[in-house]
Amino acid sequence: MSNVEKISIALTADMAGGVREAVESGDYATTSEVIRDALRDWFLKRRVALLEQDALRLLIREGMDSGPGRPAEEVFARLTAKYAAMADPTK
Repeated sequence: MSNVEKISIALTADMAGGVREAVESGDYATTSEVIRDALRDWFLKRRVALLEQDALRLLIREGMDSGPGRPAEEVFARLTAKYAAMADPTK
């Protein structure tokens, strides 16, 4: 592993116990591996959150650019009428 920097962290008793348990169970070889894996997940979660924010911004922009909205009551009334007509065998 290149460019390794040692740092000290403080964990709650539950967190420290969970890290030790992960090593003792054989899931990880060292406590450092547990923390590195947790940090990789954290970095990924942050990247996904940023991508989701960008996607939401794009969708909001598309909605704003699509023109004026319609009242929900109007849309639901139209849909209700449409599906009622489709369900009516006489039409």
